[in-house]
Amino acid sequence: MHIDILTLFPEMFPGYLNESILKRAQAAGLLHINLHNLRDYASGKHRVTDEPPYGGGGGMVLKPGPIFTAVESLVSNLQSPEKQRLEPSDWRLPIILLTPQGRPFTQKVAQELVQHPRLLLLCGRYEGVDERVRQHLVTDEISIGDFVLTGGELAAMVVVDAVARLLPGVLGAEDAAEEDSHATGLLEGPHYTRPETFRDWSVPEVLRSGHAANISRWRREEALRRTWQRRPDLLLTAGLSEDDRWFLGKLATEASDQ
Repeated sequence: MHIDILTLFPEMFPGYLNESILKRAQAAGLLHINLHNLRDYASGKHRVTDEPPYGGGGGMVLKPGPIFTAVESLVSNLQSPEKQRLEPSDWRLPIILLTPQGRPFTQKVAQELVQHPRLLLLCGRYEGVDERVRQHLVTDEISIGDFVLTGGELAAMVVVDAVARLLPGVLGAEDAAEEDSHATGLLEGPHYTRPETFRDWSVPEVLRSGHAANISRWRREEALRRTWQRRPDLLLTAGLSEDDRWFLGKLATEASDQ
């Protein structure tokens, strides 16, 4: 997968993108990340990328010109050559604006994005971008939560991380990401490692039993328990078996008896 990131602050990224799993994914050729400075696509001596908004108000707004120039330059090999002016429907890759006004980023969205061989992420800044960027350039808008950051750079890192770990081979084991929280619609259950006993707290016996079926069922039930306790809303859309529903009924009965 190729991911292009368009930002005013490319120096914010290397410290995170060049470590751990993302570093190994890039070294193995599974992931290619290219950082692009929006100022490089601005015109004039001072490379201005932002201006005060029409109508007044605080803050600055990113100008449309540098953004259009940057995107059209980066995807020029994918354009329809017979068209002089392109609309979002002409792009052959997702062009995603990171903004608090976007659709919520979820594991399902990450699974959707990983199906594309290439993504372009546009990091918003200041008061946002000129509305014409939204109307005539980007194909998607994504938010990582109901809060406001100073820019889209952290959000872009979140998207890259969540999508990259779904690429085959990035996590090593083929199904390593399938049991993560939200991957199955549930929160992930507890994990334990050595030592077997720590400060008088022991690892559950079932995990030391070596009985694969019992361990699998325990993990499923603990995922159900944790989801029921912390995010019961997820149970409304999770794929549940009859055994799962029986166990949730048991949890409800135990809670009502307390």
